[in-house]
Amino acid sequence: MKEVYVLKVVGASFGRTGTSSVRLALETLGFGPCHYMKELFAAPAHAREWLRVADGGKPDWKRLLDGFASTIAWPAAFYWRELAAAFPEAKVLLIVRDPASWYASMSRTLYRTRPADTGQEAAVRDQVIEKIVWQGTFSGRFEDRDHAMSVYRAHLDEVRAAVPSERLVEVEPSRGWEPLCAALGVGVPDLPFPVANTTGEYLRRAEQAGVLPQR
Repeated sequence: MKEVYVLKVVGASFGRTGTSSVRLALETLGFGPCHYMKELFAAPAHAREWLRVADGGKPDWKRLLDGFASTIAWPAAFYWRELAAAFPEAKVLLIVRDPASWYASMSRTLYRTRPADTGQEAAVRDQVIEKIVWQGTFSGRFEDRDHAMSVYRAHLDEVRAAVPSERLVEVEPSRGWEPLCAALGVGVPDLPFPVANTTGEYLRRAEQAGVLPQR
């Protein structure tokens, strides 16, 4: 029998804020599987459905996120309001990072690279990322550092203003397990807090995979 998952955590965080580390933390705490951008690479049909949503199609969130107990980062984070409404019992997760540090990381990683593979499946993934992240989130102006950081700051303020305090889970990965576990109502594991996908790791992995410059 297929295991049934109900979305318990809606991620409202931009990428490169520590989302990989927090994703592993969520899964360790029992809030997995966690949906993130790599799901676009895992299943072509899933990526096509996200493209339909990005093009304005009406989403069936429960079907699209079937099999996941949480989301983090893009593409789902772009629709955090809709997901929070569709899953009213879920917590809303906001990861906070210094805007200047965040922009530097984004510039060196996600904005700089793209997968080396080509073809229809890659084109679908690229369109999802372009429409949701670079156009939808940053209005095609990510290279304007002041604009991008202003968008990031405004996003933090918007989530904080819209989500009731008892539902909002605001964390900084550097603070470790305690704030995250307290907000989710679970015990603190006897493990180091995950540290994953740092800028250096991202770039080393991208080089090994033959990643090409994106812009």
